[in-house]
Amino acid sequence: MLSIQFINKIVKIKIDRPLGSKHPEHKNITYEVNYGFIPDTIGGDNEEIDCYLLGVEYPVEEFEGKCIAVIKRLSENDDKLIVVPENQNCTDDEIEAKVRFQERYFEHAIIR
Repeated sequence: MLSIQFINKIVKIKIDRPLGSKHPEHKNITYEVNYGFIPDTIGGDNEEIDCYLLGVEYPVEEFEGKCIAVIKRLSENDDKLIVVPENQNCTDDEIEAKVRFQERYFEHAIIR
């Protein structure tokens, strides 16, 4: 399933790395936003499609929001959806600032 198909759609996500948690392998990375996936999907890396949840400043377990963009990692087939509460939006600069804690390690582009 192509990640760009989710842009401007409402999605239900499950958060497996809540705001403030540590990366399971790279303990030097602390999640500055909620991070999760869309259950029952398969992305380019043959795992469920990953999502950054922006605009929710407290840890959550599940969320329903709008996909406004996709982070396309250029060196691997592992896109990340950008999901926000339905009534919110973010500029590309705001997205870059909020996901920098992890995406700074990857060459990527924001697709809308």
